[in-house]
Amino acid sequence: MDMVAEVRAFNRFYTEVIGVLGAGMHDTPYSLTEARVLFELGGGETAEAAAIRELLGLDAGYLSRILARFEGDGLVSRDRSAEDGRRQIVRLTGKGREAYGMLDERSAAEVETILGGLTQEERRKLVASMAAIRGLLDPAEAREPYVIRPPRPGDLGWVVHRHGALYGEEYGWGVGFEGLVARIVADYAGENDPAKEACWIAEVAGEAAGCVFCVRKDDTTAQLRLLLVEPSARGMGIGGRLVDECLLFARRAGYRRIMLWTRDVLVSARRIYQAAGFELVERHPGEESGKPVTEEIWARDL
Repeated sequence: MDMVAEVRAFNRFYTEVIGVLGAGMHDTPYSLTEARVLFELGGGETAEAAAIRELLGLDAGYLSRILARFEGDGLVSRDRSAEDGRRQIVRLTGKGREAYGMLDERSAAEVETILGGLTQEERRKLVASMAAIRGLLDPAEAREPYVIRPPRPGDLGWVVHRHGALYGEEYGWGVGFEGLVARIVADYAGENDPAKEACWIAEVAGEAAGCVFCVRKDDTTAQLRLLLVEPSARGMGIGGRLVDECLLFARRAGYRRIMLWTRDVLVSARRIYQAAGFELVERHPGEESGKPVTEEIWARDL
């Protein structure tokens, strides 16, 4: 795949979707840049011209011409700061507030039209994808909070799919591993005792981003299984929180010990297990998809 071409194609497509190729933004006399300036001014009582220029990445002369046009149309007033005469303070007039309100309403209406053609699930996926793009392209963008919840219909299939896809991509493990995950999930779905077994899904911005299972090993021992955190959600503390949920449930369910099976290449997961008090109790060589691996058993008392 030509990634540069794909990004450029998306840019062209989305530009057409939001209608910024026309002469005016949202069927108004204002260009996209002029509309952005109005939106920034509409967010507060006043704004510094320098702050608007920096926020929108505009040339000083270009912004000055926009503000001069707005002033001539009666949309803004400009004054020198009382504290620093070099700073220019800009505020919307009553007419400017009306123009901002019109732009805001039309922008919201156009988005509602776009969303109106989608199902609820499609809307959720669209908004989550937009949040993912913002998070990837703007490292300063605040991360969305996450929630830990019980599984819903469709989540167990997601668990199998993401284990197969993610471990295939990161470690080269094939369909045999995915089949193993499918059997574990099928056993849980078909025979689990809710008092003794549970599953949790981590969700970020409406999208599944992690999972873990607590299942019965024997009458006194629980087993933690299928811990996974999506790459896009790593670093948020989700893995540790999922393990904590598992430990809390195991204690309440009456287990006296909990164990897990992992592999030494899963370094991040092993760190989470160590931080949660697990200790390595057994190691032996193994094989996955034709690749040598070291199998490990970790355990701790409850």
